[in-house]
Amino acid sequence: MGGGKPASAVRSTVDVDGPPMAENMCYLDGEVAVTEAGQILRETGSILLVDWPSKDVPETLARAGYTVLVKGGPQPDNYSIYEVRDGEVVPRRTGKAPAAVDLVYSYRPVEELPGIVAMAQHLGAGAVWLQSGVASDGTKAPDGCWMDQAASQAARAVVESAGLAYVEAPYIADEARSRGSRE
Repeated sequence: MGGGKPASAVRSTVDVDGPPMAENMCYLDGEVAVTEAGQILRETGSILLVDWPSKDVPETLARAGYTVLVKGGPQPDNYSIYEVRDGEVVPRRTGKAPAAVDLVYSYRPVEELPGIVAMAQHLGAGAVWLQSGVASDGTKAPDGCWMDQAASQAARAVVESAGLAYVEAPYIADEARSRGSRE
């Protein structure tokens, strides 16, 4: 298991017995979870954010060249776009849902996932990226992407049963930074 790493050195998003091997890195199924995530970001142009843990997420994604749309609340017209202007990331209210997006990123509880998946399908997204905001020790962390095995499997089942790709790790802003600018 773990591509030649000793089992004792491998961590997963489902481990409950300690912190990940490297700070701010998320692990999935014993391997660093970047292959699927990296491929999804490579194929993505537009991302709809349904909540986020800090401004790092929309700002990093906008600076990396993605079209960053935000669902700001329960009202049907509460949408914005984050754009880079004169070197600064600024939000601009659009007042309407986007016609389509490639990816829906969610920083919401797993219980809200069915509605988020329905939104993703309606917008033609190919994937849902769910971030838990929890570190492997169970504490809240803006870049945390740990989930217990049952929650992870349940979330994956909801998303994949809808025909969408599922990502829960790594932290999306770190993955975008590692990929560099799309432009």
